[in-house]
Amino acid sequence: MDNTISKFIELPVQKRVDFWSHQKIGHIRKLSGTGMASEIFVENNESLRILDNIIFRGNKSHAIPNMDIQTDTMLAGMKLSVPVYLGDMSYGALSGNPNIAIAKTAEITETMAGTGEGGLYGSVSGSKRIFVQWASARFGVSAGSLNQGAAIVIKIGQGAKPGIGGHLPGSKVTHNISLARKIPENMDAISPAPHHDIYSIEDLTQRIEALKILSDKPVFVKVAATNYIPYIVTGIARSGAAGVIIDGHGAGTGAAPVAVRDNMGIPVELAVASADSILKKENLRKNFTIIAAGRVSNSTDAMKLYALGADVVSLGTSILIAMGCIMVKKCNLGYCPVALTNRTDSSKSLDIDFAVNRVVNFINGFRSEMAEMMGKLGISSMKELTGNRDLLEARNLSGETMELLGIRYGNPVDLDPVQGNFEYDIKYLNSLINKGEPVMSSMGSNAPPEVDKPARIIDWLRLDGAQVTRPSIDPYRENINLDFYLSGGDLVISMPVIINVNGADKNVMEALEWASLFIGSVTIDYNPEMDNPEINFPDINSGKHRYSFIASGENLDRNVDGFILEEDRYTELKITEINDILRKEGIRENYDLILEVSRFRNSGDIIKYLALGCDSVILSSKIFESGLENNYSNLNEKALNFLMGIRKELALLSGAMGISNLQYSIVGNKELLRSVNLDSSIGKAINVQEGGSR
Repeated sequence: MDNTISKFIELPVQKRVDFWSHQKIGHIRKLSGTGMASEIFVENNESLRILDNIIFRGNKSHAIPNMDIQTDTMLAGMKLSVPVYLGDMSYGALSGNPNIAIAKTAEITETMAGTGEGGLYGSVSGSKRIFVQWASARFGVSAGSLNQGAAIVIKIGQGAKPGIGGHLPGSKVTHNISLARKIPENMDAISPAPHHDIYSIEDLTQRIEALKILSDKPVFVKVAATNYIPYIVTGIARSGAAGVIIDGHGAGTGAAPVAVRDNMGIPVELAVASADSILKKENLRKNFTIIAAGRVSNSTDAMKLYALGADVVSLGTSILIAMGCIMVKKCNLGYCPVALTNRTDSSKSLDIDFAVNRVVNFINGFRSEMAEMMGKLGISSMKELTGNRDLLEARNLSGETMELLGIRYGNPVDLDPVQGNFEYDIKYLNSLINKGEPVMSSMGSNAPPEVDKPARIIDWLRLDGAQVTRPSIDPYRENINLDFYLSGGDLVISMPVIINVNGADKNVMEALEWASLFIGSVTIDYNPEMDNPEINFPDINSGKHRYSFIASGENLDRNVDGFILEEDRYTELKITEINDILRKEGIRENYDLILEVSRFRNSGDIIKYLALGCDSVILSSKIFESGLENNYSNLNEKALNFLMGIRKELALLSGAMGISNLQYSIVGNKELLRSVNLDSSIGKAINVQEGGSR
């Protein structure tokens, strides 16, 4: 039986909303089939994504013939027919033939391709239009590989997982991959979170200079879009780099922890606009290239990013879709049904000619759509388009977001922070309960506010990822202290998580109590609706600790060890209110502020609440029971997995933020938070800045 994939497979039913909708996939498939323009000025009026709420303004009916429109640009000393970079996808994450197809497409279409980390696949190494990656693990890196292609990329971070290294599961480290990466077979290939020789901009400057001397090639730096992107990019520009690849949150990946993927980093559009503005202000923009990556789903997205300041856009997931990806999101498991991300020793393989034909058509159609849109806007060259924000108009964007983007047209709008109903991610909870490890996934995030509808204020908040200016810490190899001291230091718990077992099934209650005792935490049993709002925390060392259940900052009882706040529509505002009251009185350190949480998306929620000012959170046992899906076997093991999984995810998130002691570095540290088009008044009330601000 021939297992060579040479046609598109029917798309499966999408059981939940996905960024890569059937409509987006259908558009890409149409381009890859015809090579001709299909849709221009694509709009999505239902979306909360910032890029979707930017439109091209005014008259879009100019008529410049396509033959007079120049979409070409220069990158790394080579002419691109269209400013497109075929994103960094490694040999190992992809199965070999897709890597060849991408490199061949770059040659045929006169674009550029990234190779990702992990060394060069033999059939790709001779390509001229590739960027060779130099990542933290140095997998497969040699003087020979660095002298291939057009340029070198120092990968500091990526949008799907800021602050942590790459992760190729051991099941995909086959014989061929072990040879390419120079690592053992069947063992996880986990890149260090930081480069252990890059802990500052000065260190980065030395690495850039060394690589330029070694290869005589331009050097680019790839970073995730995070809080301090303006400072990071100016540092990169001053370090002698030729440009930067900014990878926005939600970007695709072969494998990433869900808690990191869904909570860290900011949208690429905010980062690109901010970077372009600061580079111009510092007179560093000339001859410095900005490549925008992450969720560029069509030519309309690309056009907006060019207008916001990008010189080139990176296409990653869309290229995979053009080759046949059907979004089953099992890339990390090695069983890709269309032979894109399957193990390299799989019986299935992708037909290279089919893949090249489809991606070449896609790029040609993409370019045709760009040319048509440029013509209708009265623009004849990329020079007229790049950074031309006067072409843009905002809708449904806050004043702070518009200001950061540099968009003058459109009326500021503050959106209701509650746009949908909260639902547990049962798949996530079930994986946590059954494996006790950080939940892994692949491809892009569907997290709020851009895809899933936000149901809480924290759904509009993003966590920072450490890069260069604040190096990340490797949670796999370095110790991260998650201990929390409550009640003036009398009560010590192994992580800032307490379980409320009130109302739980007796067996569930006993399992959670046992698991909490095992890992050094506590459970409590109380009903927040009881008449007496005071509760007690049991502690085997110190007896009782008295806490008061409160609804707001009014009339705080000072004769307790702390306060417990129940979540509601404005929880985040109340946390800020109580913190401010206690700080003004100079007694904040005398009291614990603990939040009762029943709506739990993943471990990122805990970190966000800590950064807003909480000392710990209480999770309802109903969260654990939801993930059981009525399977009550092996409850002790599952309860321990649940708590250990959360603990490991908290360590991952802490390391990614560059934090070695969670309590001392995170509680009340709002600099680690950024908002994404959050209602302006709420953003000011909780004192959280807009993503990309400086």
